[in-house]
Amino acid sequence: MSSTSRRMFELVEPIGVLPYSADEPNEAMFALGFTNYWDTYFAGRAAPLGLVPAEVVDALFYNFAPGEVARHIPKVWRTTTPEAAIAARRMGCVKALRRILGDLVDSPAFARAAELLLKAATSAPYEGRPMYAALRAIPTPDDVVARLFHAASLLREHRGDGHIAALMIEGVGGLEAHVLFALDMGMPAENFGRIHHLPAAQIATVVAGVRDRGLIGDDGWLSEEGHAVRHRVEALTDRLAAKPYESLGSGELDELAAGLEPLATLLLAAQEW
Repeated sequence: MSSTSRRMFELVEPIGVLPYSADEPNEAMFALGFTNYWDTYFAGRAAPLGLVPAEVVDALFYNFAPGEVARHIPKVWRTTTPEAAIAARRMGCVKALRRILGDLVDSPAFARAAELLLKAATSAPYEGRPMYAALRAIPTPDDVVARLFHAASLLREHRGDGHIAALMIEGVGGLEAHVLFALDMGMPAENFGRIHHLPAAQIATVVAGVRDRGLIGDDGWLSEEGHAVRHRVEALTDRLAAKPYESLGSGELDELAAGLEPLATLLLAAQEW
């Protein structure tokens, strides 16, 4: 089943990342009064948690440097409310989907893909899945395009909860995970988008810690054990992400994949990183 969850991840992720890959979601959040991207990120993603302190968001998001979350949480709630942030993010993503996918959103195939994806996304247990559980507590929207985005968001947070569990099992911290990911892609850690803004000394300290564990070789790239850790984390993440798709029969899984493939192709081509 892990191969199924990996395949579905590839098809669902282009929908799930819309808040970060299209202009409309950011524009909708800026209309609430925000003036920088990271405020919109934390307000939009943390909104299902409600008015929780920075320590809770930091723990659940896992991969931000010390103090980064506290620069935004709870400050963002002086600008808007969690309810308004949820609505704005959803509205922006629906606009992006309609722009990118055009007439496809009005097709029976789209409606069926949204139905099947939502069936999978709402079938998994809550236990041990705090971000998934928070998003599950939000009422499912009526609009078919919003339902597709909501389902993809649920599956993204469900997978993310499992990914954090996999990292913790391997003893990989949040910043260390970025270093391993960057080096696995053949990119120097200090150039990686999620940490390149950190002070050079801070990145160097994280890299040194990973090297001391034997995960980085003398050449500065991942060692054999480093690659093995990355493989184990991804393999376990896939296994932990499989549960939602067990609610679908093999015919439904094939139908869902066929319905999502043209959507993923268009969304990937339109990404505005």
